[in-house]
Amino acid sequence: MDGTVLVADDDRTIRTVLTQALTRAGCKVQATSSLTTLMRWIGEGRGDVVISDVAMPDGNGLEMLPKIAQDRPGLPVIVISAQNTIMTAIKAAEAEAFDYLPKPFDLPDLMKRTARALESGERRSAKLPELQVEDNALPLVGRSTPMQDVYSLIAKVLNVELPVIVTGESGTGKSLVGRVIHDMSDRRSMPFVSVTETELRRPDAVSDLLSRAKSGTILFEDISDLSDELQVKAVHLIDAAGHNGPRFLATSQTDLSVAMAAGALRNDLFYRLDGAVLALPPLRERVEDIVLLAEHFLTQGDGISTMGRRLSTEASDALRLYGWPGNVRQLENTIKRLALTARDEEISGAETSAALAAQPSAAPVAGVLVDEKLSESVARHLQRYFDLHGGELPPPGLYPRILREIETPLIEIALDATGGNQAKCADLLGINRNTLRKKITELDIHVTRRRKLM
Repeated sequence: MDGTVLVADDDRTIRTVLTQALTRAGCKVQATSSLTTLMRWIGEGRGDVVISDVAMPDGNGLEMLPKIAQDRPGLPVIVISAQNTIMTAIKAAEAEAFDYLPKPFDLPDLMKRTARALESGERRSAKLPELQVEDNALPLVGRSTPMQDVYSLIAKVLNVELPVIVTGESGTGKSLVGRVIHDMSDRRSMPFVSVTETELRRPDAVSDLLSRAKSGTILFEDISDLSDELQVKAVHLIDAAGHNGPRFLATSQTDLSVAMAAGALRNDLFYRLDGAVLALPPLRERVEDIVLLAEHFLTQGDGISTMGRRLSTEASDALRLYGWPGNVRQLENTIKRLALTARDEEISGAETSAALAAQPSAAPVAGVLVDEKLSESVARHLQRYFDLHGGELPPPGLYPRILREIETPLIEIALDATGGNQAKCADLLGINRNTLRKKITELDIHVTRRRKLM
């Protein structure tokens, strides 16, 4: 790389790392912790590329972008930010940033983007209408790397004239993302129409839906699950819309190209919807977002009885270690149920484990072998838990917390198998009856005595 890079970040470590990496790559680097200094350098004509943080001691990096564009048209600005929400990505695009990366960023990736910025000589134009939305009012929650990729793609497709297919497992929030794309686009003042199978069956569906949607957005729910007859109707609807009609979005639990190859989706419908594809990650692939989501759902609880609820450390651990086959929707329902039934303001690990143990059984998640040994499964979950903390260690007291997570479902299942007979359960587990009683009290396990048919 050849050129001068201006780096603005109040974190000395980041300034040092970027300075060393860019210098080794052949660039000249000027680094500062002040936006005032950065703007002075830009006004003096220095720099070929800018890398700037958002939250600085003397201002907001995003708010400086219009001024940079005015003073130095064509100067590429790469925005980096620890405020990793969808609004940060959208505001970066709105302010015509050359690129946006959430913190913590991947250094080789940032180096590649910087090289592209130096080579381009032009700033990417992605002008969006101004949005007055607070981050805490946003419907999408998550700071994990997979969600940052989702946010970045949403920001790119908001106002392009392309259909969008949102794929993902059940419960990942596909319809929600479709609504977000509409609500943050330049069509947001127009109607948003979600089309289900029932609506498409109506004789006047095509004309009625177009009349309702106007120049807004039409979202086809679970497009690949529609019958061939209704898929033909969807094709007619898209064709009848014309150039000034609504934008079309679709959701699907499967890759539409795979569904087409399998004969579940008509070719003509696929090619009409084949624009941008936005794949939502399952919750098990964004484990670091689980507690963040849970805390968000706690604040959404209805009624005075749910106010002030919070998760204990043990409860948070239990949520992270669970596989969540029903994804975000299952997590939301579980948290709202716990908020209503918890005995104290702090939701305990035992209460959380009991709620998770009561969940319906589900097929093994992707990557888990059916015949996997228990020790292998435990090791996999524990390794994932440690990996979530990066170079940091988990909170102290891990040993008793993990043992409790194993003990609780073991005792509950054993009690269920023996019909709540504690003597039989203690014999089954191979422990003293008094020890079992002590464990039931410590783990806050509810025992229901019933006749067990063996």
